[in-house]
Amino acid sequence: MADMTAAWEPVPRSRTFELVLARIEEQIVAGRLKVGDRLPPERELVDMLGVSRAAVREALRVLEAQGVLRSRVGTGPSSGTVIAAMPDAALTQLLRLHIALANFPMGDVVEARATLERASARLAAELVTEDGLERIRDPLLRMDDASLPREQFNDCDTDFHVAIAEAGGNRLMADMTVAVRNAVRHTLLTVFNKLDDWEEVASRLRAEHHAIYEAIAAGDTEAAGDLVEAHVRGFHRDIVKKVMDG
Repeated sequence: MADMTAAWEPVPRSRTFELVLARIEEQIVAGRLKVGDRLPPERELVDMLGVSRAAVREALRVLEAQGVLRSRVGTGPSSGTVIAAMPDAALTQLLRLHIALANFPMGDVVEARATLERASARLAAELVTEDGLERIRDPLLRMDDASLPREQFNDCDTDFHVAIAEAGGNRLMADMTVAVRNAVRHTLLTVFNKLDDWEEVASRLRAEHHAIYEAIAAGDTEAAGDLVEAHVRGFHRDIVKKVMDG
């Protein structure tokens, strides 16, 4: 048994490209690489890290897919592999996939949504500009169209909640809100399509959305937070859970 145990000791190394990823991440976290900085050429990275060119290329491909790097072809000062300001879409995509793959219980997702969106609505009521109000109002008015197909209603619903999060001015909170809302988009659309009393549900959602908008427009932080939290919790409790359990 002793020999068998020794044979299964952990392997003390990762795949090589993961080590390259770790080294580049260390440079970014330490502040030695900032947005706009160029990485050393592939050949120099191979020599400095003592790895193969294939490992370097794989690591760079991963970081580029994540939105951390962008590659520019050419020989000028803007060419090469550059540290990018990570786009919001890249971060929200990573969060959305993590939420989906982690298979969190719906109750956990609802709790996260309610907490995030309450905070976002309060910030929006305090800080929203006229442009921000217009971005919130646009999907709101589109949802008022009784002939709107359910899938388009769901898209407008998403846009409404995202616009509120963005109006609060906290980019991280907005990105997290977008990721959580988009992670449940398919579930919500499934629920919408299964409803026999769609018009009644849609009317309820419209009324709640308008009340949230009015509170934000009036600068009433308490009402905005209370209303959006009640909206998220109530919808999942009264409609989503009922349909999914059924």
